[in-house]
Amino acid sequence: MELSRISAHTPTAVDDASQQAAVLAPVLVREGNAYVLFTKRAEHLGEHPGQMSFPGGSREPQDADLAATALREADEEIGLRAPEVTMVGRLDDIRTVTGYSVRPFVGEIPDREYDPDEREVAEVVTLAVSELTDLENYESERREHPVYGPHRIHYFHVGRYTVWGATGVMLTQLLELTTDWRAPETPDREVDADADFPV
Repeated sequence: MELSRISAHTPTAVDDASQQAAVLAPVLVREGNAYVLFTKRAEHLGEHPGQMSFPGGSREPQDADLAATALREADEEIGLRAPEVTMVGRLDDIRTVTGYSVRPFVGEIPDREYDPDEREVAEVVTLAVSELTDLENYESERREHPVYGPHRIHYFHVGRYTVWGATGVMLTQLLELTTDWRAPETPDREVDADADFPV
């Protein structure tokens, strides 16, 4: 991964959302190979239970900025301490149907064991970039969004894990910015708005 490309990227911002959130997309190197760290959300959570996500959450009044939000949430969720993170830049903000703007930060982190907060995180998962960029592990679909109209959903299947949804959008941009991988121009299928998700 060429993380310097993240630093050179000028991210688009969503400034008119009613609520703000931030996530950290953590990248680590293990035995010379790049990995991306995800959290598997606890099954009892009200929003997106069991889904793969990046550490993050809503901005709190004590957060100096959204970078502080991402770092605080990463510490709370998996015990990743802020001084351990080397921030390298941002991806484009994501607008959600719940009225949030989500700002994704990208940071380099140590390859060590992390301690998930069981109230929020069922599992900490690291997936190899070589597997995430294998087109055999990727599919996408286009469907009508109730708010934003036609949009594309990305699915990355690695072993028993699937990254999709807003995290899939962020991961797609992260991989396209830092590797030679590109999402195929044409989605695998077009589906109705109420079609079942393949996860």
